Amino acid sequence: MSNQGKVDCGRRRLIVATAAVGGVGAVGALVPFVSSLLPSERAKAAGAPVEVDIGKLAEGQMMTVEWRGKPVWIINRTKDMLATLPKLDDKVADPKSEVASQQPAYAANPTRSVKENLLVVIGICTHLGCSPSSKFKAGAEEGMTADWLGGFLCPCHGSTFDFAGRVFKAKPAPTNLEIPPHVYLTDTRILIGEDKKGA
Repeated sequence: MSNQGKVDCGRRRLIVATAAVGGVGAVGALVPFVSSLLPSERAKAAGAPVEVDIGKLAEGQMMTVEWRGKPVWIINRTKDMLATLPKLDDKVADPKSEVASQQPAYAANPTRSVKENLLVVIGICTHLGCSPSSKFKAGAEEGMTADWLGGFLCPCHGSTFDFAGRVFKAKPAPTNLEIPPHVYLTDTRILIGEDKKGA
């Protein structure tokens, strides 16, 4: 082989090696760029459905979970709590839950729930976004009026809600507390944020 052939062969190897290193470098630089365009794990989790175990939620108790950065209350209502609802129909602003944006169609019923005893509701007042406090005891014991039957009080501006999250008349909150989409996976597990399986 001539010296010219040896030089060409060496030059080819050098060009191929340089191109390969350049290609690897370009891919290496591209990976972080493409990754930056994908949603982070935190961002995905913020909008992802939340699975909740309610197996130990006793009657009369409430638990709070977070979904999309919002508190979601799950309340295992007693028979006494449920019995207050029809008594308040003339005192709440939307007794039949007719504002469709406040709950999925399967929760537009007297208890605003899939299962009568279990209320799943976003714990944010529809007035200015404060979080109401639970005032479950009837009467004046928790600082409410003597005719109070139990429910929730927003301490910021005084909006009150019953055990179905329905707002009382003449209060600052314009609508009932919002019911998020949810589905029961089993008798003791709820998926909040998704209702593809229906109610």
